[in-house]
Amino acid sequence: MDIELTHEAGAFINFRHYRFQDSGAHGRRWVDIKHLRLPAESVGSRKVLAALVGHEQFRDDYAGGGVDVEGSRHGPYWLSLVTPDVYESVGRERSAHVLREWANLLGDVPAELAADLQQEVFDRLAAADRVYCLSGLGDEAVHDWGRVHEYFHEYVLIDRSAGRITLVVAADD
Repeated sequence: MDIELTHEAGAFINFRHYRFQDSGAHGRRWVDIKHLRLPAESVGSRKVLAALVGHEQFRDDYAGGGVDVEGSRHGPYWLSLVTPDVYESVGRERSAHVLREWANLLGDVPAELAADLQQEVFDRLAAADRVYCLSGLGDEAVHDWGRVHEYFHEYVLIDRSAGRITLVVAADD
């Protein structure tokens, strides 16, 4: 059975829009959050991941071009090589630790940014039933200009009680 996901409004948090003590501490980092509505029927996580990978909102190179329905890239990777099998189930605590460490890489983030990250990322992470991390694709999966990001973290949060999938991409440019 194929499932259909409906895109909902998301959020984009650009670290450059916050006042850091050191003007370069934003590190050109950002977080892109996309929400998709889960259908009411119960389906397994692998089918949910397959529906996400097949969704047009997934066709984003995260390098300024936005969603490209005809695109062949997803972040730094060739889209054709991103499958449900390359997502690893991870714990909420581990995911939060990685994202907090990345966010504070160049020093503590300003209070306003910390509050926005808490609301848009960490609260959703804490509420998720399942968390998956895109990992293990290897060098052969990186597309021709895919190394534009020094850091690229991607998490899929499945929250069945809210009926939502949240795709969190945290990177730099």
